[in-house]
Amino acid sequence: MNETSLHIREVVDVIGGAPSMRDSLVRDSWRRCVDQHGLDPTRRQRAHVLPDSRLREHRDPLESLIRTARFGLESLYRQVAGQDYVVLLSDKRGISVDYIGDRGREGALHRAGLTLGSDWSESHAGTCAVGACIASGEPVVIHRSDHFDATHIPLTCTAAPIYDARGELAAVVDISALHSPPDKISQALALQLVRASTLRIELAHLMASFRSEWILRFSRSQEFVDVDPEAAIAIDASGRVVGTTHAGRKLMARALGLDWRSMPSLLGRSFSEAFDVELDELPRFTRALPTCDRSIRLRNGERLYAHAAEPHSSSGGQAQRSAAPAASRAIPATLQGLSGGDEQMDRMLVMAARLADQPIALLLQGETGCGKEVLARAIHDSGKHSGPFVAINCAALPETLIESELFGYVPGAFTGARARGRKGLIEEAHGGTLFLDEIGDMPLSLQARLLRVLAEREVVPLGGSRPIPVNLRIISATHRELADHVRSGAFREDLFYRLSGAVLRIPALRSRRDLGWLLDRLLQSGGRKSNGALRPVRVSRAAREALEAHHWPGNIRELVNVVELARVLCNDGVIELDDLPALRAQASESTGVDAQTQAGDGASKLAALLRECHWNISEAARRLGVDRTTLHRRMRRIGLVAPNRRPH
Repeated sequence: MNETSLHIREVVDVIGGAPSMRDSLVRDSWRRCVDQHGLDPTRRQRAHVLPDSRLREHRDPLESLIRTARFGLESLYRQVAGQDYVVLLSDKRGISVDYIGDRGREGALHRAGLTLGSDWSESHAGTCAVGACIASGEPVVIHRSDHFDATHIPLTCTAAPIYDARGELAAVVDISALHSPPDKISQALALQLVRASTLRIELAHLMASFRSEWILRFSRSQEFVDVDPEAAIAIDASGRVVGTTHAGRKLMARALGLDWRSMPSLLGRSFSEAFDVELDELPRFTRALPTCDRSIRLRNGERLYAHAAEPHSSSGGQAQRSAAPAASRAIPATLQGLSGGDEQMDRMLVMAARLADQPIALLLQGETGCGKEVLARAIHDSGKHSGPFVAINCAALPETLIESELFGYVPGAFTGARARGRKGLIEEAHGGTLFLDEIGDMPLSLQARLLRVLAEREVVPLGGSRPIPVNLRIISATHRELADHVRSGAFREDLFYRLSGAVLRIPALRSRRDLGWLLDRLLQSGGRKSNGALRPVRVSRAAREALEAHHWPGNIRELVNVVELARVLCNDGVIELDDLPALRAQASESTGVDAQTQAGDGASKLAALLRECHWNISEAARRLGVDRTTLHRRMRRIGLVAPNRRPH
C-alpha cells in the first residue's frame, strides 16, 4: 500500500474514533474537515488561486498591516533563505495576501498553492498550518502527513497568528516548503522564527497605529526591554488601554486573573487595573532612567521591566503643548461644541472634522447614550452637504417596517399601503446624510439590500422594478462590536467593510475629563423662573461631588435626565444632594461619609483612607467604588498631594 493510501486510511480511522499518535490539534482539524466542512479524504483538492480582481478584496482591508509587515516578512525570509521555504501572509479567511519565494521555482510553488492569492482556509484546503492557526488562534506546525488532503503530504507548513490592536485575529504568517525531513521536530526552529516574526510585526503595527499615545513595552529582561520587548500596550491620555499586542493581552489577562481566550475586550479599561502604576508615573519608564530602575509590578505580583514611549511630537514639548489649541482651531464650531477640552474627544473630533467633507462611510461606536446621533448631526452640519439629515433607529422598528421605511414602496405594494406609495428614507436623504442608528440590529435579510444601495448608489422601492439613483452620505452607529457579529454570522462581512470606511469611537462619559464642563453647560441651558425672570441653577459642593463620582452607565443621556429631575426638585435655585435621588446612596458610599457632613470632613476622611492604602490611588479608588480620574479630581480640589509628589 502506497503512502497516499496509508494516509487516507489513517484519516478515516481517526475520524471513526481510532486511537492515534497525532497531535490533538491535528486530530480535531481532521474531524472538522469532515463534520463541518464536508471534505472527503479520498478526494484530492487542487490548489485554488484567486484572480487579481478577487485578491484585491482581501488585500485592501489589510493595506496598512501588509505595509507594516513587509519588512518583517523579508527579514524572516532571509533567515530561512537557502532552505526552500516560502513566506506567506494570509488574511483571517486564509487567502494569501503577500508572498516571498524563489522566483526560479514559481511553477512548482504555484501548483502546490504556495503563492499569492492561494486559498489555505481549512474549509477548502483541509488541515494545513494557516487553516489550523485560524481555527486555534495559536502557532502551529502541520508537517507532511498531518495534512488532511493527501495532495499536501510532501509539504511542511508552520504558521503563527497576528492579532490587531483590539485583540482580534487579523492575519497569519506561514513558512512552507515543498520538501522536508520526515521528523516533525525538524520544524522546531521554524516555529520559533515565525513566532518571533509575528511578535515584531504586531509591535510595529501597534507603534505605527498609536503614535499619539503612550506605548508601554515589557520584557522579563532589563537588558532587552529597550531593544527586543516581548509585549506592549497603547495607553491614551486618560490612562485607558486603546490597543495591545497579543502578548500584551495575555499579560494583562494574567494580571487580572482571567483567561485571555474568554476575557472581554480590554479597550477602554484603565491600565492601572493590571499594573501597580498610575498614568502620571509613566515618564519614569522612559529611557531617562536606567533599565534596572524601570521594574513594574503586575497586580498578580509578577515583576517585569518596562519601557514607555512618549506620545509622538515632531517639534518637541512646545509642539505638544500647542497641539490642543491648534486642533481646536481646526474643528468647526458645530463639532467643537461637543468637547470641553477632553483629549480623547478632541482627537476624535479632529478626525471627524477631516472626514466631514469626504465621501467616506462613517461608523460611530460607543456606549448607549454617549451622543452618537449628536455627533452624526454635527458631522453633517460641518460638511458641505446641502441635503437633509435623515435618521432612523434600526432597533426601534420591527423588521417589516424597517424595509418599507428605508426603501419606500410603490402603490399597491402590499395590503395597507398608501394609494400613492411612499418615498423611503434612503431616497429622502438624497443629497444629504442618512444616519442608521443601531445598525448592529438590522436584520440579515435587509443587509443585502442595503449593501446594494451602497455599491450601486440606487434604490428599488418595495414592489417596484425601476431603480432610483441616490447620492448620499451614510453614517451608521452602534453600541455593539460589529466585528463580533460578523464572526457569529449575524452581520454581513462585506457590509461591515462598506460601512466602516472610517471608525470613530466616542469615549464613555466616565472616562472623560470634561464632566464639569458638560454639567455647567446643561445647567446654563435652562433655569428656574423667579418673578418671571430666568435664573441660572447652581450645584452645591456635595451634589457636584456626587455627580462627578457617579459611574454614568447611561452616559450623557443619563446625565441630562439626572440634571433635569434635579432642576425640578431643587429649592432656591441650588441643586443639593437630596435633589439627586438616583445618586444619593452611591455618593454616600463612594466617599464613605454621611451626606450631611460630606462637605465638612470629606477631606480628612479621604486623607485617612489614602494613608491607610499607603497612597496607592488604585486601591483607594477601588474601596470608594470610583474611577481613578474621579479620585484625582477630588484630591486636586481639596489639595491632597501624595508624600512622594510633594516638593522638598
